[in-house]
Formats: sequence, structure tokens, C-alpha cells
Amino acid sequence: MAAQAAAAAQAAAAQAAQAEAAESWYLALLGFAEHFRTSSPPKIRLCVHCLQAVFPFKPPQRIEARTHLQLGSVLYHHTKNSEQARSHLEKAWLISQQIPQFEDVKFEAASLLSELYCQENSVDAAKPLLRKAIQISQQTPYWHCRLLFQLAQLHTLEKDLVSACDLLGVGAEYARVVGSEYTRALFLLSKGMLLLMERKLQEVHPLLTLCGQIVENWQGNPIQKESLRVFFLVLQVTHYLDAGQVKSVKPCLKQLQQCIQTISTLHDDEILPSNPADLFHWLPKEHMCVLVYLVTVMHSMQAGYLEKAQKYTDKALMQLEKLKMLDCSPILSSFQVILLEHIIMCRLVTGHKATALQEISQVCQLCQQSPRLFSNHAAQLHTLLGLYCVSVNCMDNAEAQFTTALRLTNHQELWAFIVTNLASVYIREGNRHQEVLYSLLERINPDHSFPVRRFLRETLKMSNAEDLNRLTACSLVLLGHIFYVLGNHRESNNMVVPAMQLASKIPDMSVQLWSSALLRDLNKACGNAMDAHEAAQMHQNFSQQLLQDHIEACSLPEHNLITWTDGPPPVQFQAQNGPNTSLASLL
Repeated sequence: MAAQAAAAAQAAAAQAAQAEAAESWYLALLGFAEHFRTSSPPKIRLCVHCLQAVFPFKPPQRIEARTHLQLGSVLYHHTKNSEQARSHLEKAWLISQQIPQFEDVKFEAASLLSELYCQENSVDAAKPLLRKAIQISQQTPYWHCRLLFQLAQLHTLEKDLVSACDLLGVGAEYARVVGSEYTRALFLLSKGMLLLMERKLQEVHPLLTLCGQIVENWQGNPIQKESLRVFFLVLQVTHYLDAGQVKSVKPCLKQLQQCIQTISTLHDDEILPSNPADLFHWLPKEHMCVLVYLVTVMHSMQAGYLEKAQKYTDKALMQLEKLKMLDCSPILSSFQVILLEHIIMCRLVTGHKATALQEISQVCQLCQQSPRLFSNHAAQLHTLLGLYCVSVNCMDNAEAQFTTALRLTNHQELWAFIVTNLASVYIREGNRHQEVLYSLLERINPDHSFPVRRFLRETLKMSNAEDLNRLTACSLVLLGHIFYVLGNHRESNNMVVPAMQLASKIPDMSVQLWSSALLRDLNKACGNAMDAHEAAQMHQNFSQQLLQDHIEACSLPEHNLITWTDGPPPVQFQAQNGPNTSLASLL
């Protein structure tokens, strides 16, 4: 018995020594791999060699699965070898499913592999993988929530917002059951965002009310609480802006701006939440800051405070440039494109066409770098080019750009905006498009039972109530013009003078040009020679500014973008010999 016991002890010691040796060689290879991965610059090839050297040792399943995951992750994030990355991740997913208590490797492999499938446009492979991972992860709250978010995002990218909303609803209920009110709020706010995109406003109101209560009642990490509040307020503000309620939104916008200031003073708390389902962040602080700038720009544009819009755009773009040096997150490029889209419209209104054109070119360059970004913004890009074409009187090109934009969008508001601008092109072009124009007007507004002046007065009433300065200025000058044509000079003057004041405050160059011309003609008709001369001088100044900007814009190589109507944005531009458009209608 003593001999047997000694032999058993000897065997156990040998086994322990072997395990220790196995652990030491594995840790050594792992250490080298990590050293090469984190070198500056990273030595990825050597890192991969170290990890591949694990397999000849015939390691246990746990080490084998983890090594396949590490190799797949390194190859996916640091190389273009997606085939090998996919092979390693598939092996990690397959092996880890056979090992009990191995959730982190199993679900990280599933998550990364589905990301890779989506990158390769194999969405049909990603969906069942994520569904299976969701099904078997119900005892692991963090991964269950994360995989639900991931599948919801996949459906959102496919424009299947109904399925995405259903998944987010499932996630919210699961988070409630596992006692995570924080993550429940994240799921519900994400669902609210999609419902806003779908225009399901009757469902949005009760959901946002519930979210507001959850956010206020939740007591936890201050940064997480404030980030939930930012998410909630961003949805509220965009909801108001979507309805054109620029005045009503001001208290919410002020709260949002105060909230982001509070977040910027808080230090990241490194204490991990006790509930693993709470291990989520909506956005980094720096990204939230850019988003609040963006929402403020949207408000300033709608309200007609274009100098304020310019100020916040400059701040946001500077912040983005700094962030993009260290962070390649796709959302930063999306923010940049949306900011540029707003500032381009701002430039066109203020009479800076050349700058607008160069910024349109910037959007083209950003879209060249990301097919998904181009897919999401192609219609807006052609719409902006159409607006630029109108501003330089290239009406055939404007028609082509707007027609292209219509082909590329099924967004209701954008469609209405494009069609309205296309109708204005046909009106300026005269009789040759009369039938098409009537057809467009029928689609915009089938009800012709109200007189035009009543429409304008209603517009004036609504825009005044919500401080929509540009809409007010345009309505006033158009009403003033109608009264002038009808010979009602006094009423015309009552409209044109405030239109001119508002247009100067915005500043809106087109409305200023139009108002000064009307004031000149009104004062001539009323025999006010001095006032007529002053208005004529103003009109001449505005005309000269527009003329110089017109010549500069048409001389830029980017002006050739007006001919692009198909496929991805062109990479290079040939210089123009000079402007080739008529200036007469501008003056």
C-alpha cells in the first residue's frame, strides 16, 4: 500500500509539473503576443506567430478556444485577412459551445463573428448566429443584453425598424426582470429613437414619459445617470424640432446644454457596477458633447440664427478633428457629415456659395471613405448640389440633381423638401415644364380649395408663434410682393419693411435682395425719391456681393460636381475655365 501511495504521489507530482510547464509556455507565448500587439507601431505579424505557436502543443480545449478567439480578434481588427479571421472565430465559437462555464469566450466569439459576417455582407449568416447566442445567454445578463442590442442594430441597418423595436422591447423587459433599471432605460430610449424615425408619434409620447420617470428615479453612477438624461433630452429636442416647434423646445435644449456641462465636470468612476447588466455606456462624454453641439446647430438653423449655427458648427468640427486623431468610430464621420450638411445650407442662405461648394466637396470625400455613409447621405448630397445649382442659376443641373435625390430617398420629409424645390425650378423655367409642375403641385398638396393669401397668412401665423425667422421673412416678402402687384402699396410696405429687418438679422441674402428691390419700386411708386435711392443702393450692394461670389464659385474645380448624378462621388475635379452660367436672374 505504501508503494502504491508513493507511486500515486509521484504520478500526481509529475502531472502537476506538466500542468505548470504547460501553463508557463502558454503564458510566455501569450506575453510575447501581447507585447508585440501593444508595441508602437504594433507588430501584428509577430503577435500572430506567437498565438499560432500555441496549437502545436495540443493545448486543452479552453486554451485552444481562447487562442482561436484572440487570433480572430487580432486578424479582424488589425489586418485585411478576413478569411483567416473568420476561420479562427468560427472555431472559437464551435469549441467554446462544448465547454461549460466559458461564457465570455463563447459570446465574444459570437459577437465578433457576426460583426465580421456583416462586414462581408453575409447578414443572413449573422442573424441566426446572434439568435442562437441570445437564446443560450439568458443566464449571463451582460452578454444577453449586449447581443440583443447587436441584433437590433443589425435590423436597424437593414431598415427593418419593426424587428429592431421588438428586440429592444424584449431587452427592456429582460433588464427589468434582472433588476437593471439603467439598461432598461437604454433599451427603451433606443426604441424611442427608432419610433421617432418611423414617425410613430402616438407610441413615442408614453414611452418618453416612462423613460423620463426611470431616468429621474434611478440612483447610480453620476456619469451613467447624466448620460441617460442626455439621451432622453436629445430625443425630446429632436422630436420638437421635427415638428417645427423651435420656440417650445427652448427649455429642453437649455436643460440639455446644462446637462452636458455637468457631465464634462464629472470624473469617470472606475468602480464597476454590482449588476453585470449595467456594464454599458450609451456614448463617450466627448461624443455626447459633439452631439449636443449638433442638436444646437439644428435648432439655430431652424430658428434662423445663422451666425449662432456657424459658431457652434465651428466648435463641433474642431472637437471632431481632435477626436478623429485618436478615435476611428464611424459615428464621428456621421456627425461630421450632418454638421457639414447644415452649414452648407447656412452658407447658401447667407450668400457664400463658393464656401458651400467646397464644403459639399468635403462631404463627398468623407462619403468616398465609407460606402455605408454614402448610402445614408447620397440623397442629401444631391439635394445640396441641387440647391447650389439653383443659387448659381444652373437650372438644368438643378433639375437633374433633385431628380437623382428623389430616386435615392424614401424619407417623407426629405422627399417633400426635394419636390418643393424641384417645383420652384420648374416655375423659374417658365412654360416648358407646366404639365410636370402641375403634377408635382398635386402631389405636394392635393387640396386647392384655399386661396394662396390665406395659406401665406396661416404660414405667417405659425412661423411667428414658433419664432421661425426665415419662414416669417419669406412669408412677409412674398405677401409684400403680392400686395405690391395688386397696387396695395401701404399693405405691401407693412410686409416688406419687417421682412428686410428680419432678413438682415438672419442674415438671408436672397430675401434681402428681394426686399430691397421691392422697397426701391414701392418708394418710386409712392414718390419717395430719397428712400427709393437708398433702397436702390442697398440692392446694388447685395447684387455686387452675390455676383462676386457667383464668379468665384463657378471658377472652382469643384463646380464640376453639378454634372455628377450617378454612382459614388467623383474623386478628382478638373479646373473650370470660368463661369458658364447666366447671371441675369440673380440681379
